Amino acid sequence: MWSSERRGFLVLLVGLPLAACGFRPAYGPGGPGQALRGQVRAADPSSALDFAFVGALEDRLGRPQAARFALAYDIAVEERGGARVRDVGDSRFQVFGQVSFALTDATDGAEISAGTVQNFTAYSATSTQLATRMAQQDAERRLMGILADQVVTRLLAVLPANPAS
Repeated sequence: MWSSERRGFLVLLVGLPLAACGFRPAYGPGGPGQALRGQVRAADPSSALDFAFVGALEDRLGRPQAARFALAYDIAVEERGGARVRDVGDSRFQVFGQVSFALTDATDGAEISAGTVQNFTAYSATSTQLATRMAQQDAERRLMGILADQVVTRLLAVLPANPAS
């Protein structure tokens, strides 16, 4: 059938230019994702947000064994009411977060990359304080996951495929 032939043609049409420009998947063999796997040790967490951020970072990069890189970070979070109901108060909240980070080579202390990422999530207030608090914690945990993704993406973009070179 013509449609199945067209699908193969489209894959070929898209795949050739990517291969010709040197595109390699970040987590493919020899890619920067493999170079970072188990090699980044984040600074010790000291708060619930720090624990959520480091946990999300380790989910993406793996737990460090013989870490070659050290990641210092600073997390700032701010919450603002987003929707207000008359005679009730705020019913929707936005949680804004920012992470400043610096990746250094653990052997010589040379800074490899530094930057700041920011994003936000939101949650709704509910009828009980416990449910609202759980929603707030979930929003903060989701935010730390988003920020960890952004940090990893930045690191993959600046780290060469073979960091030893």
